[in-house]
Amino acid sequence: MRCRAGSADQGAATVWSVGAVAVLCLVFGVVLALGQAVAARHRAAGGADLAALAAADHWARGGTAACARAERIAAAQATRLVRCVLTGQVSDVRVAAGWGPFASEVRARAGPAVETPSAGATSVADRR
Repeated sequence: MRCRAGSADQGAATVWSVGAVAVLCLVFGVVLALGQAVAARHRAAGGADLAALAAADHWARGGTAACARAERIAAAQATRLVRCVLTGQVSDVRVAAGWGPFASEVRARAGPAVETPSAGATSVADRR
């Protein structure tokens, strides 16, 4: 291409445009990576909660059966059961989701609700 006499344009706009597009692509890639990490964390949390509830629900069948049930539930949630411990009716599980730098591991516990009435507490039935 020929430049007109006295023109200071040497293609600088093209260089700046390529640089801006490269920066935008880099930012977009980082945002996608962070989104993948957040999604893996949420998947692991949901899988851990459901696996802990399943293990606590099957405590009467023994620790092996309860943890096998928790592993099936975790697999159905596209997660991996890392650890399962049953202490009485309370289950304690650790579940992992994702791979590589986006891997996330979450712990969850489940069991029966234990009511500890405090002194002076009234129930809804007592207020009627």
